[in-house]
Amino acid sequence: MNTPKELRYSEEHEWVKVEGNKVRIGITDFAQSELGDIVFVELPEVGDEIKADEPFGSVESVKTVSELYAPISGKIVEINENLDDSPEFVNESPYEKAWMVVIEPSDESQIEKLMTAEQYEEMINED
Repeated sequence: MNTPKELRYSEEHEWVKVEGNKVRIGITDFAQSELGDIVFVELPEVGDEIKADEPFGSVESVKTVSELYAPISGKIVEINENLDDSPEFVNESPYEKAWMVVIEPSDESQIEKLMTAEQYEEMINED
């Protein structure tokens, strides 16, 4: 299981990467392995506001449809349009090619409340 140390993690299995005053969000390696082969990704529009702990999109696998929950609140400034044509990137490269959205956070203190890689690994190992 790949859990990059420099990222923060939510209980809903999203990862967060701070990039200056913006934040890149995707789903974890653990989440994609649990979902199976991803066949479709639904993302919000640029300009949309997302709210922490609320759904902002979904991923559909051969097994199920799963909501994507915002780990923090903010405004969408970029979406990964490559996932329209290549949803399999989520399985192949969850931390590089398969980021979902980039946001401008409305409250940066929310990032500090997310789990470290060690805390996230502890959580998934308990399940």
